[in-house]
Amino acid sequence: MAKETWVKDIAGLAGTEVELYGWIANRRDHGKLIFIDIRDRSASAQVVFTPSSPGYEEAQKLRNEWVVRLKGLVKERPAKMVNAELPTGSVEIEPTALEILNESPTPPFPLDGPGYDIGEEHRMEYRYLDMRRDRLARTLEMRHKAALAIRTWLSDRDFLEVETPILTKSTPEGARDYVVPSRLYPGSFYALPQSPQQYKQLLMAGGVERYFQIARCFRDEDTRGDRQPEFTQLDMELSFVNREDVMALNEELLIHLVQKLWPEKKIQEIPFPRISYKDAMEKYGTDRPDLRADKEDPNLLAFCWVIDFPFFEKVDGGGWTFTHNPFSAPKPEYMADLLAQKNIGDILTTQYDIALNGFEIGGGSIRNFQPQALRAVFEIMGFAPERIEANFGHMLKALEFGAPPHGGIAWGFDRFMALLQNEPNIREVIAFPKTGDARDLMMQSPSPIEEKQQRELHIVTRS
Repeated sequence: MAKETWVKDIAGLAGTEVELYGWIANRRDHGKLIFIDIRDRSASAQVVFTPSSPGYEEAQKLRNEWVVRLKGLVKERPAKMVNAELPTGSVEIEPTALEILNESPTPPFPLDGPGYDIGEEHRMEYRYLDMRRDRLARTLEMRHKAALAIRTWLSDRDFLEVETPILTKSTPEGARDYVVPSRLYPGSFYALPQSPQQYKQLLMAGGVERYFQIARCFRDEDTRGDRQPEFTQLDMELSFVNREDVMALNEELLIHLVQKLWPEKKIQEIPFPRISYKDAMEKYGTDRPDLRADKEDPNLLAFCWVIDFPFFEKVDGGGWTFTHNPFSAPKPEYMADLLAQKNIGDILTTQYDIALNGFEIGGGSIRNFQPQALRAVFEIMGFAPERIEANFGHMLKALEFGAPPHGGIAWGFDRFMALLQNEPNIREVIAFPKTGDARDLMMQSPSPIEEKQQRELHIVTRS
């Protein structure tokens, strides 16, 4: 039962018999004539049954979302019947065989149209139905094409795609970790990675030199609008580079993706403008400014780099914490102050963020590749020596063994896709999203586990 032909391809197959597999998108009775639209992931096409058509009796039973196998002759439509808005609108199918493969009850909501008028939580509960609509099908296709284009472009520039662990160590990196209890080591836990940050730096210590990964990341954050507990990053790290090298490479990749996959979009300014954090806050009141000349134009893309961030900021109680991540290096002219742990509030970091139309879509930095510089960061944050060793001893040890200068970046791949697809939030570009309060309405998770599992994992729950 191998599928040989996609529905979208029949427009160029007039006079040919084809075999199609798909769903019934629509059924219309016009007296003795029965019109159905057969749909697969690629498109839909019209099939016309007459009383003499093979399968006519079966066609009378068909309802929306039934799954069928159809054979038929592709015929040109009469000129006055051509539908120029459909990729298959110039042809229709005269059926020669019909087989019903599966039936379906009436769907809980219509699957034609974009679906924005349907409650989002209702659509998420039946996501496997929602993604049959054309809008989501096209978005999943574009997401695939973007990931493939990234892989090809970076591979052509000597990057290696390397998978890093999902079960890792809980370390303070800014957000709350998701933790996984260990059955074999009672009272000990793995953590799901907030990002591959430490692993990609360890890959640089390992001599990989150019790494990337389309990586899954996990953060147990409080409910915050357009966030997801699990999300996707384009993660990247390079050895023997400075800030300009990383920014130039990523700017070139972003331009390539837009021009290749979204040619209808216009990039407002190339090269991308650069704004210091101080100027951005003073002029726009945000570190992710929206620089579009026309904010009503959905196809206008205004990228900009934001640079020269403060390395540290004050916390309640008078101590210091990092503004982005503790692994960033200061700008070279501030390294002496970092090592001496003085003028802390004046130290600027090598951090660079990329903003698009008022959203941060990525950020990175050049890293501290010498252990004494990284140790100084943790000491400024008030970490005791034993805590530094317990949380980050593995990183400090790796840096001692001839780690090269290195830096990288991570893109918020979901946010990037949402902006390019003109979607209102990242849930619309994720195949199986969770709600803003971290629930999976389709799988009904999180959910309790059996008492036997709790005992195996040495867990006691409290109400």
